[in-house]
Amino acid sequence: MRIRSGFPVLAAALALAASPTWAAQEDGQNAADDDPMVLYDKDGTTLRAHLQAGGNLVAEHDLFWRFSETVAGVTDFDPNAEWFEAYVKPGLTFERRVGERATFYGGVSAVASMTVGTDAFDAGDTGRATLEEGYLGWRYKADETTFDVSVGPRVFKAGTGMLIEAGGSSGFSRGALKLGPRKAWAFAALGEVSRGGFKGTAFYLDPNESPDNDSHNRLAGVDIRYDANPNAVIGLTAGKVLESESPYPKAPPGGIGVPSIIPGARDGLKFANLYIRSPLRGAPNAFMAADLAVERNDRIDLRAWAGRAQIGYAFAEHRWKPTFTLGYQTFSGDDPDTPRLERFDPLYYEGNPSAWSTGTKSSMVFINSNVNSWQVAVSVAPTPADTFTLRIHRIEADQLRSPIQFGQATRVEGDDIDNPITGVTRHHLSDDLYVEYFRAISANLYLTTGFSVSVPGAGTKSIVEDAPVWAGAYVNLIANY
Repeated sequence: MRIRSGFPVLAAALALAASPTWAAQEDGQNAADDDPMVLYDKDGTTLRAHLQAGGNLVAEHDLFWRFSETVAGVTDFDPNAEWFEAYVKPGLTFERRVGERATFYGGVSAVASMTVGTDAFDAGDTGRATLEEGYLGWRYKADETTFDVSVGPRVFKAGTGMLIEAGGSSGFSRGALKLGPRKAWAFAALGEVSRGGFKGTAFYLDPNESPDNDSHNRLAGVDIRYDANPNAVIGLTAGKVLESESPYPKAPPGGIGVPSIIPGARDGLKFANLYIRSPLRGAPNAFMAADLAVERNDRIDLRAWAGRAQIGYAFAEHRWKPTFTLGYQTFSGDDPDTPRLERFDPLYYEGNPSAWSTGTKSSMVFINSNVNSWQVAVSVAPTPADTFTLRIHRIEADQLRSPIQFGQATRVEGDDIDNPITGVTRHHLSDDLYVEYFRAISANLYLTTGFSVSVPGAGTKSIVEDAPVWAGAYVNLIANY
């Protein structure tokens, strides 16, 4: 399982880390004269230091709706957990102008992370220090066209992050399960051409997978997009998994029995993701967004698909700037009544509640495969520094009697030990409610606290009849310089 950040504040901090103060800029002016982090800025050469750090205190009650004993047969797992996690990420970036048109640039950073106590996946007192970024790049401007190539470990996101964003994994032996500070790919080769609003990027990626779960994945592809303005974009991401040892589960015929496991099934997977976001005509404060993804792998007869539709409205003139968003997303599951495999592979999606996670707590159990979800989000900002957000998710299984996540919920019901049941027998899995408060203490310091609950649905109760409400809370502090 790949663990991703569950907190939008970290996504915001990392977005700032990829902003003009963190990445080399086209005009070479990547730091203000009074920026204390600039170590050298003279004769076309700029060297800047960077520092990110964060701490997070978490408490969980009735983890995973107490699935552990029923599904996994684990009797000594404590469903109530409290832990502290932290990370620090120092780094350096530089750029050097070469003539009037060319710029040579690069960056290096490392992440040291830790967990004190036992986290949600029963990993305790863990931590690691790993290389995060270490890339070199070259940029050349020819009239209105810019060429940019880079190689080495770095952050890269394709499109909306539906398939390709989370290049690094945290948690387990690396610690910092919830903060998820690792975002960079272990190796990335990127080639970009841009002109006006058009941008095309070719990529080759090697994910920075945890040693607990390294399946030696490699993938390559292209992302082509057109940004008509900052609020309107249309694009296409397409690619192929060149190498992988990642297995897939296959639903048993009729969903009766134990799922079969197809070793190395991800190898050769082809994928395409069309995405669009645009204001609504005649309503500049309203927007719509849509994603459609298809996957196929002829080697194992796989055909899968996923999609999302969103609509939202921002009351920009109101003092508190309320924003409402309604969305629905669906990820195909394997139909137990067909010989073909229809299980959608979410690859390396951006997994936080404001992006692609399915639910809040439920996203720790259900990855974006064989699940559908309605989502409602409401946020208000009583001051420029304070934001309150409410998120509600209704989560359902796409296919009954089919693996949820990786074979999750295969079990024996009653005394019929010869016919174990896979997946769930009712569609409704859970209802998640998440309340978050975010405060920008300063331009470099952010506080976030939140509370969330997950109420089990009929599908979950078909596995654990007396499943309790799963609840939890956290408070974290992130610094980004």
